Amino acid sequence: MPYELSPPPSPTVQNWRLSLWAYRSLLRKDFVIFMGGTAALVLLPMLAIVGSGALWVILPFVSLMFAGLWWALHISYRRGEVLEELSVDSTTARLTRYNPSGEILEWQANRYWVTVHFHPKGGPVENYITLRGGDREVELGTFLDVAERAALYDALRRAFRERR
Repeated sequence: MPYELSPPPSPTVQNWRLSLWAYRSLLRKDFVIFMGGTAALVLLPMLAIVGSGALWVILPFVSLMFAGLWWALHISYRRGEVLEELSVDSTTARLTRYNPSGEILEWQANRYWVTVHFHPKGGPVENYITLRGGDREVELGTFLDVAERAALYDALRRAFRERR
């Protein structure tokens, strides 16, 4: 799961932290392997035309394909660099979201008034989770998978209930 609740739920522990991050199926080292494998698969058949004029006709298109693939994967990585941290102490619940653009968004409320809401169908994504406290309602984990948001909701509900 792309989130971590620490320390584990316990009625005796009042301070806890939840960290959420976007799941990455292609790690940086795997990116290098993928690009190398793609290069080998594309350039291997081109060995047959080395020394002919056809190579110079095809080479710009192959280069453009590699540049486009690299650019698309790079943009995907940048958009996935989101981190949300919910820290709860004896009086305050504080949510901090670090966006890929470098923008930092913060929300805080009295922990005893914070409620966790689950919207199976009504939100912008399926199994939408929000935290309500004070005068605002904030979303949590919209970048997670549908099943992960359902599991997160259960963990959050348990954490807030058991640690009151």
